[in-house]
Amino acid sequence: MSEAATQSEAATHPTATSPASPPAAEPGPGLLVSLEPLLREWLPRQRWFAGKGRPVTGFGLVAATELLPVGAAKAGLLHLLVRAHQPLVPSQGTPAHPGDCYQLLIGVRETLPPRLAPALIGHVAEGPLAGRTVYEALHDPRLADVLLEALRSTAHVGDLRCERDTRRDIPEGLVPRMLTSEQSNSSIVYGDTFILKLFRRVVPGAHPDLELPLMLSRENCPRVPAPVAWMLADLGRTPAEREPHTLGVLQPFLHGAADGWELALSVLAKGEDFTAEARALGRATAEVHTALTRALPTVTLGRPQLESLVDGMTGRLEAAAQAVPALRTYAPGLRTAFAALADLAAEGRTWTAQRIHGDLHLGQCLRSPSGEWSLIDFEGEPSKPLAERRLPQPVARDIAGMLRSFDYAAHSARPPADGWATVCRAAYCSGYADVAGADPRTDPVLLRAYETDKAVYEVLYEARHRPEWLPVPLAAVHRLATDPCTDTP
Repeated sequence: MSEAATQSEAATHPTATSPASPPAAEPGPGLLVSLEPLLREWLPRQRWFAGKGRPVTGFGLVAATELLPVGAAKAGLLHLLVRAHQPLVPSQGTPAHPGDCYQLLIGVRETLPPRLAPALIGHVAEGPLAGRTVYEALHDPRLADVLLEALRSTAHVGDLRCERDTRRDIPEGLVPRMLTSEQSNSSIVYGDTFILKLFRRVVPGAHPDLELPLMLSRENCPRVPAPVAWMLADLGRTPAEREPHTLGVLQPFLHGAADGWELALSVLAKGEDFTAEARALGRATAEVHTALTRALPTVTLGRPQLESLVDGMTGRLEAAAQAVPALRTYAPGLRTAFAALADLAAEGRTWTAQRIHGDLHLGQCLRSPSGEWSLIDFEGEPSKPLAERRLPQPVARDIAGMLRSFDYAAHSARPPADGWATVCRAAYCSGYADVAGADPRTDPVLLRAYETDKAVYEVLYEARHRPEWLPVPLAAVHRLATDPCTDTP
């Protein structure tokens, strides 16, 4: 069946997302028991599964909603929030927690057509789905269209509810396709018009990837695609404890836009100049930071907050040096970056903190065909607790992340283009100053501390996951540890 035919059938089949249809039935209590043997094998293999390296000891069903009846002629759709129980990595002071909660979208069919074979989860042997085949629903255009219809109609089904900006039209008939390049989340593009980002690890509270773009849209900041619709789950043991959990955000798809990382690598391969783009990207970053200061309060970091910040940076350095022997020789020099910041705090120096992007690098930036830069993916580092990701921080953290990204791009070239990174870093800071009125290089101690902290994180990450990349952050570590003045772009 063609995608167009599938789309048409989905539009005419009554679903739980249609305002005229009855509320969807809750799946039976034996559902998770029947799926558990399959999920134990399938879930740890997913790129977005955060608990790799630790066995899954069991599952808990947080919420289950039937978005399309499992007895439907073609395919049913189950929305599950499942808690995966895993043993904690032993460490002093690690609090016990019930396990990560994952958002699963499960397609249910009698048999799976060959085109959906890569999406297979398995064949259910017992329970309410016995004899059925279950699969990752996002690969199925028919089921992906159910999600868009839910957002279009602001459906409220079970614990799930959808909201939208009613000023924006969401047309029907947009053919969906799932993107395969993401790691911590999953995305579906609808007709090159919208992109739906679904968060796989679900946590309670305001999610920054919805919260901040909404704030920026109210400030008329054109550098961030404004949310068009979003999906939430209201969860809690009692009505008084119910709290919204953000499940997904629909935003405009920037058709034809170039990923900043891929664009930089392309320019490097051709031996071309990137400084004009770097400067424009610096201006875009400053526009977003400035808009965030208008939208949300700023705070002043005094000595107690800065000492806590330094303690955290120093602790991460010590832990990384224990895990990566190649880092140990540089540790004394790297500590001076944090000590210099502590010294300024002791002298009474303060800094302003605000909401920031939190995980800024070239891959989080898109350049439109007209040459305008946009910033995307405001969720911060997914491995960090949500409360920490929502804390106000100095803008130097975002800037340091981008400076490290230029360094990574330069070292990805063959041969490495060290001079390329230097001029791009300088151009980026100059562009930032054009808008912000203050050049990040005029605050070298803070900038060096944040870039050092980022490089230490990179050393640990590469040693664990991509050892062949370890020389890239080690080169920065050598520079940062050897001469404090060399960090100024």
